[in-house]
Amino acid sequence: MSYGPVLRTALITLALVQGQAQNSGARNMLVVIEKGAHSLAIVDPTDGKVVASVPEDGVTGHEVAASPDGRFAYVPIYGDSGVGLPGTDGRNMVVIDVAAHKVTGNVDFGHGVRPHLPVWGPGGLLYVTTELDRSVTIVDPKTLKVVGTIVTDQPESHMLAISHDGRRGYTANVGPGTVSVLDLQARKTITVIPISKNTQRISISMDDRMVFTADQTKPQVAVIDTGTNTVKAWIPLPGIGYGSAPTPDGKWLLMALPSDNKIAIIDLKELKFARTVDVPPAPQAVLVRPDGKGAYTSCANSNQVAEIDLSTWKVTRLIKTGSSPDGMAWIGSK
Repeated sequence: MSYGPVLRTALITLALVQGQAQNSGARNMLVVIEKGAHSLAIVDPTDGKVVASVPEDGVTGHEVAASPDGRFAYVPIYGDSGVGLPGTDGRNMVVIDVAAHKVTGNVDFGHGVRPHLPVWGPGGLLYVTTELDRSVTIVDPKTLKVVGTIVTDQPESHMLAISHDGRRGYTANVGPGTVSVLDLQARKTITVIPISKNTQRISISMDDRMVFTADQTKPQVAVIDTGTNTVKAWIPLPGIGYGSAPTPDGKWLLMALPSDNKIAIIDLKELKFARTVDVPPAPQAVLVRPDGKGAYTSCANSNQVAEIDLSTWKVTRLIKTGSSPDGMAWIGSK
């Protein structure tokens, strides 16, 4: 397959980022947002215990991204409300030194934007949803400066998924119930896909062919064909879905069902619901380990993170955290 120069650069950059993570020698760690405590938990996944809980120096963050070398965690300070609800409007993102257990840097977005989800993208840059500006803001992690924006053409662009080839971004626009498709090189919106009256969270398959977002009006998940930018299928669920993540082998999608206290397992070959795993109350985010052997879900109402064995589909351990755990990120390669 022949790639253009821009795409080749994106692919090389992403490969270098992945290589840095694999070769950094950093100890595997799990970082978890403690939304109710306005802090970030640093968890040793081997011991299953919180090593430190780092204050975020802000109202609260909801999501987190870890640097490829494992040194830093990036936490946008969203504010004290939920998406679309009245409350404070965060305007910054803090940088936490994972080893030192303290805030060491800050990104100022210039005004209240409710920054939410940071995702690593092409060029080693961080792409952060800034929903009050109806945009994704691009941050250089070396200078901690804003270096660009992509307008999503929709309000409440809350969550973001980026294709593994670095070409496309997809935002879940909660209130409008849509998904914006972004050209990351041209920094523009290609199209907006209608989903439902309200949608939440978003993830992308390992082969970049499908994007998944959960309908908040019915127990079903939309499957978007990234080749046509249309909804190709609806997968019925036993409850309303929320956060999701695919397994590295591309066989399964794990999706939280907050009201049902379960994780739904979806067969991606057959595009159908397969089974559930019981977890503590109100699972939110789902994170699958790079080794594909385990997964974690933050359970907000029990102040715990559930560890799931992906070979047995059973919860093997509950990790106690601070109040209302939410977004998570993995540090390390296995």
